[in-house]
Amino acid sequence: MKCPFCSYNESKVVDSRSTDDNTTIRRRRECSNCGKRYTTYEKIEDIPMLVIKKDSTRENFNKEKIINGLIIACQKRPVSRKQIEEIAEEIEKRISNKMITEIQSQKIGEMVMEMLKNIDEISYVRFASVYRQFKDINTFMEEINSLIKE
Repeated sequence: MKCPFCSYNESKVVDSRSTDDNTTIRRRRECSNCGKRYTTYEKIEDIPMLVIKKDSTRENFNKEKIINGLIIACQKRPVSRKQIEEIAEEIEKRISNKMITEIQSQKIGEMVMEMLKNIDEISYVRFASVYRQFKDINTFMEEINSLIKE
C-alpha cells in the first residue's frame, strides 16, 4: 500500500477495527517515511459464480438447488439433512477454491454423484437417473452394473 502523501511503500498499522456491519475492516496506517497517517478499508472480494446450463444459458450458483435435488434423491433413505448440507457446502467450497467464475452444470452434477455414491448407493442411483436422464431400463441397468463393479 503506497502512502497517499509521499508514495512510500511501507507503513505500519496503528489501529484496526471492524465496521458496524462486520463486512469491512478499517485500518489506520502510519507511513514509515513521512509519518503521516491515513485510513484504508479491507473487504472480502465477492466473486459471483455462474452455472452454465445444458442449453448454454447462465444463472447464479445456488447451493439450495443442490440441497433440494439431494433431498428428493435421499427421500426415505438413511441420509441426514446434515449430510446433505455438507455435500452442498463441500461442492460450493471446491468451486470457490478454484477461483472460477463459471462452471458447467454437468460438472456440478458429477461432483454431487461422486460424493453421494460414498454415502448411499440407492440415493446415488436415484440422483443419477434424473441427472443422466435414463431413457430406458437398459441405461438404468448399465449404471447399476458399473456401481456393482466398483
